[in-house]
Amino acid sequence: MLLATWNIEWMNVLFDDDGDALEDDEPSARYRVTRSEQLVGIGIVLAAMDADAVFIVEAPDDNRRRSTVQALEKFAAICGLRTRRAVMGFRSDTEQELALLYDPDVMTVALDPRESPHAPRFDGETDIDLGNGNGVETIRFARAPMEMAITPADGEPFRLIGAHAKSKAPHGARNKHEVWRLSLANRRKQLAQCLWLRRRIEEHLTAGDRLIVMGDLNDGPGVDSFEGMFGLSGVEVVMGCADVGGCLIDGPMRLHDPNAMAALHRPLGGGPSSARFYSTETKRYFPALLDYILVSPDIAASGPAWRIWHPFDDPVCWKTPELREALLAASDHFPVTLDFDP
Repeated sequence: MLLATWNIEWMNVLFDDDGDALEDDEPSARYRVTRSEQLVGIGIVLAAMDADAVFIVEAPDDNRRRSTVQALEKFAAICGLRTRRAVMGFRSDTEQELALLYDPDVMTVALDPRESPHAPRFDGETDIDLGNGNGVETIRFARAPMEMAITPADGEPFRLIGAHAKSKAPHGARNKHEVWRLSLANRRKQLAQCLWLRRRIEEHLTAGDRLIVMGDLNDGPGVDSFEGMFGLSGVEVVMGCADVGGCLIDGPMRLHDPNAMAALHRPLGGGPSSARFYSTETKRYFPALLDYILVSPDIAASGPAWRIWHPFDDPVCWKTPELREALLAASDHFPVTLDFDP
């Protein structure tokens, strides 16, 4: 079974209120990329992956006038994708939703949000003390993680959690002081969301559930200087590391992702990346590892294969001009896939 996670930048602007694709020469939200170019790029990449299910971060908006599911299913039909059925999670107020496109012939998908005193439902709120002197903070998700029960047509059931953690970018900052203040505040929120997510993960692992957690965690080992203030990155929290050294030892409460492990070994760069951004200060592009597929020990033991569909780092993507250009037009993030035996 092939699963994918992909943050598709501002997919919402590519569809009208009826869910029809706006395949024209008007600008998309991507720099110097038209809506038509981005839509074609997305379609080429989805067709090339041919995944059984794709978790989409920044899926089209869902409100009284627009439907996430309608837009995605219409687009899948136009592209002739097997992943022709869509399901979305809790509605957000950000014009960016979380959704899953999947092949109904391969799996049955049921939304199944959980709740416990230790980890409330993700569309609610919870109090978390990060232990950094700021006391207890009330935390909410802008985009509440999706919790799904997946039943393969051929294989064992498993749990799937799709998440998009808080961005740490200091949007709206007007000077260096505000950049620092907003970055630190966003860092606290991002880490708290990862702690909340980890609480649900521990409940599933304790119950012996087969579990996959995927999405854009907006973090990685060594990504920013604030990590030293808190001891761990949000990714290490989600994985279940007591400390950096703890990630080097397998255990029943650990989640696994070789890309995250590679970043741990090389926190100063040179490891895998799943996104590419342009810096207006340096006038250069810089890479980042933000997107993950983390699996429980039983799934990891089956020998799954991870792949980042990076246009420059993946040899097949690089040597296939049409796919390479499609990846660059489609989003500033690149898909991550997991091929495993269900």
